[in-house]
Amino acid sequence: MKRKIVTTSDGSTSIEIEEWGETYHSIHGAIQEAKHVYIERGFDKIDKTTVKVLEMGFGTGLNAFLTLVEARRKGKIVEYHSIEAFPVTEQESVALDFSALYDRDGDDILFKQMHQCTWDVSHEVTAEFTLHKIHSTFEEAVVNQSYFDVIYFDVFGYQFQPDLWSVEIFQKVYDALGDTGVLATYACRGPIKRAMKEVGFTIEKVPGPPGKREMLVGYKR
Repeated sequence: MKRKIVTTSDGSTSIEIEEWGETYHSIHGAIQEAKHVYIERGFDKIDKTTVKVLEMGFGTGLNAFLTLVEARRKGKIVEYHSIEAFPVTEQESVALDFSALYDRDGDDILFKQMHQCTWDVSHEVTAEFTLHKIHSTFEEAVVNQSYFDVIYFDVFGYQFQPDLWSVEIFQKVYDALGDTGVLATYACRGPIKRAMKEVGFTIEKVPGPPGKREMLVGYKR
């Protein structure tokens, strides 16, 4: 499917799948959405020095880079795993602009490095941030059981890929979470809530990012 770079309302960029009219992050602000959904409602809820993250959809790399910046700010160590079946091209990654996040010299190089890391191998991006990108579909990906502290569930919308919001997929990510683990997602549709509850998540409906009234956080109890 044909993709193009677009600029969102907060000045940061994203990628749009033209056939769907769907962007990787919100057109109302890519950085704002990612911070609100995955950092504030996901990563920041984990009260540990070392945090193990599983991301469903590496995409533009924004969630991963935001996590690196937040972990650095809080003095945390991160083990970051991300599943992606259709990586962006080198040309696309170079065209992305998340410079508003860069608060240290060399941050642009770190972001570039995340995209250049080879797949299916762990890479030390910094001394405190390890990245393991998994080149696979979600259905076929092999992930550790009862291992992760937080999951960023950032797949395309239910109307485009309903199979990725199924009971089977949520069972897989539920099993991957450790005790008291957290799942954050931008979505809030009825079928999604029901699927999450069916596999055992305790659901919390919270205010969404700009342009979205509500989103979901799931807890493994």
